[in-house]
Amino acid sequence: MPIVTRLTERLGITHPVILAPMAGVAAGRLAAAVSGAGGLGLIGGGYGDRAWLEAELRAAGNARVGCGFITWSLDERPELIDLVLAHRPAAVFLSFGDPAPYAGRIAEAGVPLICQVQTRGDAEAALDCGASVLVAQGGEAGGHGGQRATIALVPEIADLIAARAPDTLLCAAGGIADGRGLAAALMLGADGIVAGSRFWAAAEAAVHPSLHPAALAAGGDDTVKTSTVDIVRSRAWPERFKIRVLRNAFTDRWHGREEALRGALDTEAPAFQTAMAAGDPVNGTAIVGEVVGLINAVEPAAAIVERMVAEAETLLKGTGRYIGPS
Repeated sequence: MPIVTRLTERLGITHPVILAPMAGVAAGRLAAAVSGAGGLGLIGGGYGDRAWLEAELRAAGNARVGCGFITWSLDERPELIDLVLAHRPAAVFLSFGDPAPYAGRIAEAGVPLICQVQTRGDAEAALDCGASVLVAQGGEAGGHGGQRATIALVPEIADLIAARAPDTLLCAAGGIADGRGLAAALMLGADGIVAGSRFWAAAEAAVHPSLHPAALAAGGDDTVKTSTVDIVRSRAWPERFKIRVLRNAFTDRWHGREEALRGALDTEAPAFQTAMAAGDPVNGTAIVGEVVGLINAVEPAAAIVERMVAEAETLLKGTGRYIGPS
């Protein structure tokens, strides 16, 4: 049976599961698959490649999907908001920057604004600009994030919302890959979850298949938060955000030697690009979080959603949480 929460009711979805808009991974096919399974799929707008974004919006077909942006990068191409709004998205997801410059346009379009936050201060700023949904992202997450842990951050933001803006919804992100994580998030005060790494290992994800075996063989201890991947890609990320990836020869060689890496970019940058294009897990990178240790197979997105919800329903029975008709 469906797990009914404020998120499912407000966004018109069956399950309280949102696909994280992972740059280069959450393309149109994956977003459509998650939405088709009853969740909400978000296309990852990433670093603002207009042609790619247009192509993936088309690839999603008639599926009801949204779009997410790296906010500080969107600041360099703000016109992309208008491109996405013209497609009447189910939601716009902003993270890693100030959402205020875009909140008005998104609200005028009648589109829910989802703001991912990594600290209480981020959450207060998102509430100030009228976000419909806050996503409390813990540092366990794959890709970029802050330092706070999910299990403490989520209830703190839930309490803040209850005191300041009780109609605002809350999702949890970071360290969630199965029904245990979904049930735990709901018990911590969230209305749903945003999942990334588990869908990184979905059949529809835009991931080089050669990267999957290394991730499936790894555990959470095999990940590292680092700036090396951003340095070698010449991505000017704010200092407070590091990227969590699977440890490998590249990170072992350069993590802690960032200045030396900057001095070796003439050779390291093209080598890294070649490795990524080839799906080389040793010299490229798999961008996954600590939940990699809970992922044992590459499966269709629908199977992931259905099992996650079924597991959570079983766990939530008897807790007093309403999960739909019995």
